[in-house]
Amino acid sequence: MAVDVDVLERNLAGMAASAADRGLTLRPHAKTHKTLEIARRQIRHGAAGLTVATVREAEIFADGGVGDLFIAYPIWPSPERARRLRELAGRVALRVGIDSLESAEALARAVGPLDVLVEVDSGHHRSGVRPADAEALTAAAEKLGHRVRGIFTFPGHSYGPGLRDQAALDEARALVDADPHAEVRSGGSTPTAELADLGPLNEIRPGVYVFNDAQQVELGIRDFGDVALTVAATVVSRTGNRVIADAGSKVLGADRLAFATGFGRLPDVPGARIVALSEHHATIEFPDEPPARGDVVRIAPNHVCTTVNLVDELVVVSGGAQVDSWRVAARGANS
Repeated sequence: MAVDVDVLERNLAGMAASAADRGLTLRPHAKTHKTLEIARRQIRHGAAGLTVATVREAEIFADGGVGDLFIAYPIWPSPERARRLRELAGRVALRVGIDSLESAEALARAVGPLDVLVEVDSGHHRSGVRPADAEALTAAAEKLGHRVRGIFTFPGHSYGPGLRDQAALDEARALVDADPHAEVRSGGSTPTAELADLGPLNEIRPGVYVFNDAQQVELGIRDFGDVALTVAATVVSRTGNRVIADAGSKVLGADRLAFATGFGRLPDVPGARIVALSEHHATIEFPDEPPARGDVVRIAPNHVCTTVNLVDELVVVSGGAQVDSWRVAARGANS
């Protein structure tokens, strides 16, 4: 799995500059890259801290020197997780998400007062309270001793053709209805990050932008020149215009949203399509003469976040030559 460090650096600098120009705090989601070297580059580019998906991710990035972390989901504190949260809160600036009185109470009992953000559902319908209920939950959490720093949402329904503008509007309306004057008003997926100044947001948490992927290209958010991570696969079989390459679902991941035209894309041959995946092989159809057996093709995965979690290290390249390798430090950090 190769990362073009020049493209990566351009992506990092571009998002950082865009956020700064609009007066937005950038708190990128590290679940995409799971890599300390990239986290440090994001901080150097001006990120206020990182967003993470799990307590274990938070621990790994804290160990790597990141001092400001937001665990962006409503945590339920088992006894062991509560112990780890207490330890984390003692050594970094830590914020966690809540979306119910029950979770706020459980955190207060098991961990003690925390800095929290109330999650608001802006249309993705995964977790989060209705915007109209955010004020009551904020008041209840504060009575329990938590320090409510603001509100956050995830406009995940932006992942579909023609949906990002509406998702950005939904996000803005939800935060306005919840609390337009909250200290932190956080949102912004990669597809909607460029539209975050349409509403009351003052913080964005994009993740995929560091690498981009086939989904971002097919949504029209980015082009192949912005894709920093690709999988190098060797052609092992060929019949007509169809080849088999040695990269299957255990390397590329199996994600394929309804709008996707295949199980990944080939940046160097935009007309090619990956029509099937098995565990260790990809079936690729080419519009013209396919590559020969032994040739190497570059594949941009559909969903880069899951792809990165399948490997131990990233090969870093510049100008086509390897210049470094980075360990995927938070691989498998799912608890």
